[in-house]
Amino acid sequence: MKISIITVAGVSSRFNRDINEDKKVLKCLYTEGGREDTLLYHLMKKCSYADRIVLVGGYKYDDLCSFYGNELSEEFPDVSMIENEHYADLGSGYSLYLGIKEALKYAPDEILFVEGDLDIDAGSFEKVIGSEQNVLTYSYEPIYANKAVVLYRNEQNEFRYAFNSSHGTLKIDEAFSLILNSGQMWKFTNADMLKAANDKFFKEEKDGTNLKIVQNYIDSLKSGDFELIGLSRWTNCNTREDYRKILSYWEEEEK
Repeated sequence: MKISIITVAGVSSRFNRDINEDKKVLKCLYTEGGREDTLLYHLMKKCSYADRIVLVGGYKYDDLCSFYGNELSEEFPDVSMIENEHYADLGSGYSLYLGIKEALKYAPDEILFVEGDLDIDAGSFEKVIGSEQNVLTYSYEPIYANKAVVLYRNEQNEFRYAFNSSHGTLKIDEAFSLILNSGQMWKFTNADMLKAANDKFFKEEKDGTNLKIVQNYIDSLKSGDFELIGLSRWTNCNTREDYRKILSYWEEEEK
């Protein structure tokens, strides 16, 4: 059983900056064309290899449900819709926690997790899907401390993540042998260890980011249990300018 988790619960603050309240949207649903020009459609299409997709929403959840029901349910019928009622007062980790909790009900062999504001080229996505190992991804984008999530390997050959949630400068307090820009897409192949990592998050740090769960999982395994996969084309859609750049990629692919 293969499960894909997509989280789209965030408030899209940068995407909706300087936009009138009645024009604000959930960014994964934003389109300047139709349903096939939304981030959500492209991600669900790539994730449709899975036996089930778990879609975790929060901000404008009713809009998400309506869009799925009216525009996507026929093409993607095997979807579990999960509402994160704490999208505004807890971090991104709670969305992943809920997604994993739902996914584990199906006794999965593997779980893919991708953040819902990303556009990733199909070839790279296929490499992650095709791997038989746990997967950590990275992009080839420059690492800017005010926006990148850093993936590095320390002197003990352990993978670690670093991120400044205030979008300021970043400091790593240990030596490292490798540093990368995280691709924010993962694959987990040990359901028991993932459940333990998820339970630990809920008990100890449920106000944290999704990296807390990922780090818990990584810490329970050996570095050799993971495959590093680079994502050839990777765009984090933070603004409407980012969306239009992504749209140009999609248009080019269709030619």
